[in-house]
Amino acid sequence: MSDGDRVATVLDGQGRIMGDLEALYCDLHAHPELSMQERRTAGRVADHLRRAGLEVTDGVGGTGVVGLLRNGEGPTVMLRADMDALPVREATGLAYASVEVGTDRDGNEVPVMHACGHDLHVTWLVGATRLLAGAPDAWKGTVLAVFQPAEETAEGARAMIDAGLLERFPKPEVVLGQHVMPGEAGQIRYRAGTTQAAADSLQVRMFGRGAHGSMPESSVDPVVMAAATVMRLQTIVSRETAASEAVVVTVGALQAGTKDNVIPDEAVLRINVRSFDEAARRRTLDAIERIVRAEAHASGAPRAPEVTTTEHYPLTVNDAERTARVASALRAHFGDGRVAELGAPVSASEDFGSFGTEWGVPSVFWYVGGTDPDAFRTAQAAGRVAQDIPTNHSPAFAPVRYPTLPTGVQAMVVAALDSLGA
Repeated sequence: MSDGDRVATVLDGQGRIMGDLEALYCDLHAHPELSMQERRTAGRVADHLRRAGLEVTDGVGGTGVVGLLRNGEGPTVMLRADMDALPVREATGLAYASVEVGTDRDGNEVPVMHACGHDLHVTWLVGATRLLAGAPDAWKGTVLAVFQPAEETAEGARAMIDAGLLERFPKPEVVLGQHVMPGEAGQIRYRAGTTQAAADSLQVRMFGRGAHGSMPESSVDPVVMAAATVMRLQTIVSRETAASEAVVVTVGALQAGTKDNVIPDEAVLRINVRSFDEAARRRTLDAIERIVRAEAHASGAPRAPEVTTTEHYPLTVNDAERTARVASALRAHFGDGRVAELGAPVSASEDFGSFGTEWGVPSVFWYVGGTDPDAFRTAQAAGRVAQDIPTNHSPAFAPVRYPTLPTGVQAMVVAALDSLGA
């Protein structure tokens, strides 16, 4: 059986399951769950996998689910999807929009939305496993389907690894994953080598001395201290980083005080750093600490600031040889017009790469466009893609179901078959 015939045989059942997959996607979208709280989602996944005949292990690393589909002697291939949602209030206007609320790890009640497309990722992988399970004559080997919690907090992959993923399940020869992104729906993009940035999140506590707002001379004002720090941090990229290096420094939150006439005791900054090179990453993190401490000293702070790393995502690096193989298989199925190489890495970050690194095997991660093609082309022609097309993590992020849903299912099947035995 040729590679094309194998793909056709497995995908022959897609029409029969698309209704189920669409219903699953809409259900997941309407019922998102925060990181490490994906219990309902994990239950839905486990039910679908069991009905398809997979061996299912749940509770791996908290709420992670692993499905094993054994089909004779042959390679093992790991397919990964992430399951968690974000504390975002949905503003898509979809009939299946989320109105869910959840409790974050600080005890705050927050709105919850699948603003990054993980509901699609789950649905894609469920669909791929069902199709592979339904066509055992077209391939040999083992499919290891990993549904990961807490990608958004950079802890899910690590939690599953620490829970014995590598010891409890067969070692794959390759790890495969995909992500929905802004771009024409049905288009696929990939890149060999570094494909996503490293990311570091920091919490900085800056300490002052509180006082009445009418008597600032009695205070050391942490609000002014924090504001000066925010401004000075901008110079790391503009004045300390070469134009040939890509670094992003974002202060996503500045929290201080509770009343207009009370100077508080402290301020908190939450900072995010993206980088594509370890040396640039280290220089940037060192510069942040230097500036934070210097501004505190210049303000006469009674205590040195506390700088804590809250999240770290490693670089996502695609194995060159495996990426070429996967890209060739995707082109053979979708055609050259729908599959293209990215010219530069994506500035978003992932913990997907941890699986391949820990197992010591190659990994490949690619992107599927989810934007209405007409809307995307109109924005592109006007030079307004950044302004008019909602990105991941936006309250308005709403991938179109078709052709995004079938494209992701097919892409995962095609990539898996490239590595599974004939």
